[in-house]
Amino acid sequence: MDDDPGETPLKGSARGGTENGADPPGALQEEEASQETESPKQVTETSLERTQGDPGPTDVVQADSAAPEAPPEESELHTTVSHDAVADILETPSNEQEEATEILEDADQGEQLPPAEAQPESMAPTVLSSPVSKEQVCDAAELPSEGRAEEPAEMTGTSEGMGPDEELTPAEPPPGSERLTPPHPTSSEQEMQQLGQEAQESHQKGLGGEDQGSSAEQESRSSEGGAVMGQEEERASAVSSATPDLLFEEQKHEKTHPLSLSWAFGYNSKLPVYSLLDEENRVILYASAHTAVIHDVFRNRQYHLQGHSNSISCLCVSVDKRWIVTADQGPDNLVIVWDAFSGIPVHTIFGHPGDGVSAVAISHDAKYLATIGAGKIQRVCIWKWTSPEEKPQCSIELEPRFGYQNYITFNPKDHGEFVSNSKTQVIFYLWDSDGLRYSAPLLTDRTFNKVVGLFSQSIFHFKNLQALTGTSGGKLVVWDAVCPPSGPADLSVKPYNMKAIKLMHLQKDALTVLTVSDSYFVMCDVKGHIKFYDGQLQLVNWYSHFNLGPIHSISFSKSPPNPGSCRSNYSSSCTIGGQPFIVRNFILSTLDATVLHVTPEGTKLEKLLEEAKEAVNAISCHPTQPLLAIGSHCGLLKVWDYQQTQYLISRIFTGASIQCLSYDPEGSSLAAGFTDGSLRILDSISLDDDCKEFKYSRGSLTHLCFSHDSQYLATAVEYDLGSSSKDQLVILRRDHIEQCAIPLSLAWYPPFTTESFILTTNNQYKMKLYNATTKMCRKTHLGPTYGSPLEKILILPVTESQDPQKRYLAYIAKDKVGLQILPVDGNPHKSSAFICHPGGVSNLASSYDGCYVFTAGGNDLTVMKWEINLNALEAAVSLGGEDLIPFYNLLDGGRDGEFFRELEDYFYYAQLRSQGIDTMETRQVSTHIPLEEVPFVMRAMGYYPSEEKIEDIINEVKFSEYVATGKQVTKINLGDFIKLYINHRPAFGLSVKEIQSAFQVLGYENENGEKVIKRGDLLQLLQCRGEHMTEEELAECLSTLLGMNPEGGRSELGTCDPTGAAGLIEEEIPEEITAEIFTADILGLPIPEPEKNRLEKTDERISSERSGKV
Repeated sequence: MDDDPGETPLKGSARGGTENGADPPGALQEEEASQETESPKQVTETSLERTQGDPGPTDVVQADSAAPEAPPEESELHTTVSHDAVADILETPSNEQEEATEILEDADQGEQLPPAEAQPESMAPTVLSSPVSKEQVCDAAELPSEGRAEEPAEMTGTSEGMGPDEELTPAEPPPGSERLTPPHPTSSEQEMQQLGQEAQESHQKGLGGEDQGSSAEQESRSSEGGAVMGQEEERASAVSSATPDLLFEEQKHEKTHPLSLSWAFGYNSKLPVYSLLDEENRVILYASAHTAVIHDVFRNRQYHLQGHSNSISCLCVSVDKRWIVTADQGPDNLVIVWDAFSGIPVHTIFGHPGDGVSAVAISHDAKYLATIGAGKIQRVCIWKWTSPEEKPQCSIELEPRFGYQNYITFNPKDHGEFVSNSKTQVIFYLWDSDGLRYSAPLLTDRTFNKVVGLFSQSIFHFKNLQALTGTSGGKLVVWDAVCPPSGPADLSVKPYNMKAIKLMHLQKDALTVLTVSDSYFVMCDVKGHIKFYDGQLQLVNWYSHFNLGPIHSISFSKSPPNPGSCRSNYSSSCTIGGQPFIVRNFILSTLDATVLHVTPEGTKLEKLLEEAKEAVNAISCHPTQPLLAIGSHCGLLKVWDYQQTQYLISRIFTGASIQCLSYDPEGSSLAAGFTDGSLRILDSISLDDDCKEFKYSRGSLTHLCFSHDSQYLATAVEYDLGSSSKDQLVILRRDHIEQCAIPLSLAWYPPFTTESFILTTNNQYKMKLYNATTKMCRKTHLGPTYGSPLEKILILPVTESQDPQKRYLAYIAKDKVGLQILPVDGNPHKSSAFICHPGGVSNLASSYDGCYVFTAGGNDLTVMKWEINLNALEAAVSLGGEDLIPFYNLLDGGRDGEFFRELEDYFYYAQLRSQGIDTMETRQVSTHIPLEEVPFVMRAMGYYPSEEKIEDIINEVKFSEYVATGKQVTKINLGDFIKLYINHRPAFGLSVKEIQSAFQVLGYENENGEKVIKRGDLLQLLQCRGEHMTEEELAECLSTLLGMNPEGGRSELGTCDPTGAAGLIEEEIPEEITAEIFTADILGLPIPEPEKNRLEKTDERISSERSGKV
């Protein structure tokens, strides 16, 4: 693209007033390039498709484009759609934008009216998510639209293998294609409807002309096809007929999940905030943890785009505000394209190369995505998201020396060009059918003999081939296309062959944002200033009086400024004529978590959001009113009416970090604990101090709890309990409740019986009930196993319409929130959990009526409000089966598996054993076994409990009916034994990693770098540490494991002859024992293949050592 004839974009200065008494803003300092003619150091990687006689330039990196694979064959019941016309509908401006353009063109040319760009208003593609096929999305997105000239007929064909500039339009709809008709059709939509009818007729003929089977088969296929196509059309029409107001229309759908996200408090201030709708509807988009939130500010409504299992790492919006793209990092990472009008996900990219995405951009025609991987070796990919192709169009890996690329944007004039940058390197890209090439021009402080600073963002010039990059030194780097000394002539105009030609010093403060709005460059900085420059980089206007923090993003309204409004309401530009400065409304977001709306007409500033900018760990609900208090480490305390989702009052504690909050039972006071150990009692309404600050600890207060009468307040703080003195805290009693597990949380158990219990959870996924008086373990149950153990539990209050005997428990795990039906019994179907904060959930609170639970995300700066649906939770239990069915399913193979049959055999063998194996008397067959036989059956089934756990197991059964009957139980049936076995055995079985970790702690590193324990030390540890084993018990166990006492040779303990055991142990057990040897050779347990290979090498080494001794 040629420059304007008379334009000198890099010379001259702006004229106008000064800012804060400084030099005139237009007086820009320009540094010409130094004499060094060093060209950017780059590498060439030639495409396989290139001929040998056409080598690539030496300063260009090129990667092959992913050859498009043929799309999978569709069933005869699905339509097959061509993807050759994707650009047609996406490139056509809407009627609204055409009218706006005409209005601006008719405006007074002497005033500063920015030309309104013809932003592409793309029609909605059909939903890609099941059951709608990707072909339908592409078809709906690529239909020709009103105002677009028809392509010549000879251009009809497929675009497979073509470049981005070779978009073709089919002369007629392909056979079997399908068109969807939105309501109130315009001329272009009528064309869609007509093509849709033709496509359906073609599809009908196609079905009729196929080879047909029997009439029954035809009827079956017809009915199935009608159902599938009906579902597809229903989902597809929701997108193609969607309007901006559709998203928030109240649709009363019955909630099918026990927990559903109702509101998100706070947002990720490290990601941009976008303006979706302005004027009468002020709708913004931001990210909260793993959810993208579309927030209607005026009507106080939120719509949540949920689909990610990791925190959203980047997002972007198309120019026409129709398509939203979100991406994340981590396992099972996704890139999702959403329809902003209906909230429906229309395309998903699974498993982006490089463990997720660090930056994403969508082209101005909304047809292509550019992504940068988040791995150590970053991969840049180009995706045609309206295509059914699951692989990128092309991709290339970047060298680590370029730094971590975290920003990317397309050239608005050509989607075949884009630029990215890290803090130290800017990279320019060009892609076409030959692949993806990039250039990484060198720019150092020596290039212009000036300090450059760190790069922030880069953009393309809207009138020429130049590009701009902002830096932390307040400078602007100007890049321009240059022709290499040796290389093909056609490369001289390619923008990926760029070089820094100027370094312009704009200001002292770091530039944080660099973007384009209409015909202006917009720059924001760390001081909260916004400046507008024209195409010649002359300052036109600025805003410096907002008193904002560092600006992180700016997003302009889709609607152009209204030319009919009074010009006097606009501020004057700093040009010679001083004409009114007219620009679109825009949204600002700052790094201190503030979102503002700016209306240039009248310079109106409106604060939309002011949230926490540091970790949020403290939340508490009022005991009688719908009030939620949220505290953060930045000292911000906010109180919300969560019923109306309205902010009520706030207070900032300067220099203090709030760690925990608690309302008293009466609701008149709010206690706040801080990380410096201080405690404040506040009035719950005004948030004023009720009394003087308390401070009795140097450590952080972690928990607060009022007594039932609000007269006392207990605080938990991390300090040395053993150093407590008489004048301070005195420990009255300490009870050891776990042998090897770590307790994580506890709560008072509801009074289902007359016996009072304390419910605890531990890191081994167990939930235990302890007698509140004796602290005896009365029951052990398998807890929820959703990837991490329960970290906090909360008994939900009883609602007015709820049966008092039906109680429920809310809990949080590492990144999940869930519900559990009480009483606990180990049934997995009585629990349900959902991802709430992928980065980790830090706290949990419940509303006073038990209708909502709230979770705090800590470092993700958000609090989530979850609506509870107990009917859905109860329905899941009924679907899981009754009685023992859920427990049978937890056994390997289920009720009909070999494991269950083996368990039955051992169970009945235990009956024979209890009556004496050698007895000649008549056997008494029953359905029970004595409690004394329970440990033996469990060991036979592969669970080896310690002596303390055996005691807990026996006591659990023995006293299970004692409170009700006053009698002890002495036997157990098979069904109760299965429950007992499942609840007590390790949740995930015995792991070799546990043994290896024990050797890491107890062993030492030998000359081969292995962690080992000497044979004598191991025998000593087994006899003296933990549960002591006598010398006879140890000899008996080891001789049996090593084969001296064959299995099945005896039926009673204590009948082993230990003679020769010492010699056998010394002969069979090596001097140095590794974890693998202990697992495989001594215990006889299977080990994974990699460990097995290591063990074989170790065995060879030991054999060679023994041979040497002999």
